[in-house]
Amino acid sequence: MNRLHRLSLASRLILATLLVLALTLPLAGLGLAQHFRTTATGAFDRQLEALLNVVIAGLAWDNVQQRLVQERNLGDPRFEQVFSGWYWQVSDGGERVLTSRSLWDQRLPVRESTGVVRHDLEGPRGAPLRVVERDIHLAPLEAPLHVSVAAPRETLDLELDRFARLVALSLAGLGLLVLTMLALQVRWGLAPLRRMQGNLVQVENGDAERLDTRLPAELARLAGATNAVLARDRRLMEHARHAAGNLAHALKTPVSVLTTLADGIEEPRRTKMRDELERIDDAVRHHLARATAAGDVGLAPKVAVAEVLAPILDGLGRLAGRRGVQLEHSLPDGLRVRMAPQDLQELVGNLLDNALRWANGHVRLEGRTGDDGIWLCVKDDGPGMDEAQRQAAMGRGARLDERRSGNGLGLAIVADLVTLHGGRLQLDASPLGGLAAHVWLPVRPLAAVPATVD
Repeated sequence: MNRLHRLSLASRLILATLLVLALTLPLAGLGLAQHFRTTATGAFDRQLEALLNVVIAGLAWDNVQQRLVQERNLGDPRFEQVFSGWYWQVSDGGERVLTSRSLWDQRLPVRESTGVVRHDLEGPRGAPLRVVERDIHLAPLEAPLHVSVAAPRETLDLELDRFARLVALSLAGLGLLVLTMLALQVRWGLAPLRRMQGNLVQVENGDAERLDTRLPAELARLAGATNAVLARDRRLMEHARHAAGNLAHALKTPVSVLTTLADGIEEPRRTKMRDELERIDDAVRHHLARATAAGDVGLAPKVAVAEVLAPILDGLGRLAGRRGVQLEHSLPDGLRVRMAPQDLQELVGNLLDNALRWANGHVRLEGRTGDDGIWLCVKDDGPGMDEAQRQAAMGRGARLDERRSGNGLGLAIVADLVTLHGGRLQLDASPLGGLAAHVWLPVRPLAAVPATVD
């Protein structure tokens, strides 16, 4: 039943028609075959009745020889050929019997009847026969005479079988033709739906921002309503981003002022106050990053990774130069991902910032496609982390070394961004000697997340 519920519209229509044809065509075939059987058998019986009347018309009583005689020739040589299957017989049920030459020494059974009787019986040598018979009165005989004419059923049966095969083949061809025409009709009729489905896939994959409304009236209205919803959602998400940015600016100044005022407070209260202010700043940055990232996850367009990250790489490259660290990057021109530009910059910027903070002299950014998405990897030659430290680093606010500057939110923000976009973050040992952060991001919605770095 679950499979039936998941059937496409085209499959449902074709399956329903197939069921109707499977029920109606056999019934129609049986009806036609039965009608033809009745008609053909009736025509065969009328032919035998005509021969019966000829036999009766030529029947006479020879007073000299005191026996029955047939004065007319039926004109059919088959009645002269022994055991041909074509027979006639006249009998009073006793010794008076007159038969065609074809019966030779055999006799047909005699049945009493008041009218013309048509039936099947087994004739000489077991051959099936069709018989038409009746009783007549012939002067000067007092007892009625039973007249029978028989013909082989083989001819009739062959005709009936041929017609049955013809009907079966014709109905099978008709059913195949109906299914073919229905498939063409369904394909043509559902073409707008397939086109609309393709538009939806393009919107989901970030290749288009709206649905094509050049559709039949029933679907054009639906596509227009969907476009209106998409446009409204984009406006709401843009408004949410602006609101989040305004909130960040609104909170930044008071926190900076409080930090400055804390410098005038004596220890240890100054340190405690600065720590609390840093916690406030960290929490604000974390939740604002999540708020701005969550908005466009469903409708973000595809962007060129190298182009979007160019400003980040340029700025961090100068910072790395001042610190004496070499920053390398290898991003193919065709590398694209479905993600808002600012989210991608936030994600890679935090990874590179952490790497530059801990690197001794070398940081490398690499990108490639794979697993129905893209891989971004940031490697450094710093002290690295063991497995326990890698797990701890994924937690918000983790501080692994108080001697280095930083708020500890970088990897946590990256993890949140990756999760919101259906990706995966993995920390490993770097071939440069430090830490390697691998990020996988899908290029289409609902892509399967790879288990490990390939």
